[in-house]
Amino acid sequence: MAVAWSEKASSMEALSLSPPMSPPVILTQDELKKIAAYKAVEFVESGMVLGLGTGSTAKHAVERIGELLRQGRLTNIIGIPTSKKTQEQAISLGIPLSDLDSHPTIDLAIDGADEVDPHLNLVKGRGGSLLREKMVEGACKKFVCIVDESKLVKYLGGSGLAMPVEVVSFCWKFTANKLQNLFRDSGCVAKLRKDCKGEPFVTDNGNYIVDLYLKKDIGDLQVASDAILRIAGVVEHGMFLDMATTVIVAGELGITIKNK
Repeated sequence: MAVAWSEKASSMEALSLSPPMSPPVILTQDELKKIAAYKAVEFVESGMVLGLGTGSTAKHAVERIGELLRQGRLTNIIGIPTSKKTQEQAISLGIPLSDLDSHPTIDLAIDGADEVDPHLNLVKGRGGSLLREKMVEGACKKFVCIVDESKLVKYLGGSGLAMPVEVVSFCWKFTANKLQNLFRDSGCVAKLRKDCKGEPFVTDNGNYIVDLYLKKDIGDLQVASDAILRIAGVVEHGMFLDMATTVIVAGELGITIKNK
């Protein structure tokens, strides 16, 4: 009986000494964005001219670049900001800045996206900076896009959220109607973007944004792009086609890197 009790006691002691199982860590969307951003900054090398993106994901990359500059782990970096907001952030972090006039070729751009399709085409511009983003990222040798897994879609517009189009303010209703009719077969609804005060949202370039909400795939994206840009009053749209060279996706199971 004593032996049996001894064995039972030993067994219970072993169980009590076993480390408790840790509950699974659930990361927030912002934490996933930060993981993707930090991974993207690993592509940055000293001496590069960098396109600095805009938005809730890109801000983490800009912050990390500033940190590495302060630590001396990066040197001789020149940043080309894609918005006034990013310009202000970069200045506060001590990142030297320039523009496309002085640096028409950019080594690397890092930016987020609102949607990513299986072919690495993007929707950008829900933060309102699509024109400058497209100018900067169209001039770079390598464009690394950083997203969390919620941004992956089967087709552009598939999230049901806005596909932005920057338009001149003059007769914006006329332009919005043209855009809505262009994608009528896709159930398109065109709405003027408003700011927090209920006034028209004004971009850094002094333009308005018409957001397109789609219920169906719009088909050939290049055909759609050309059709949008042919409408008088349109400045630029938020489809970034065949521009991203790498997409870094942060999810609960880790990082996925997709290359062209």
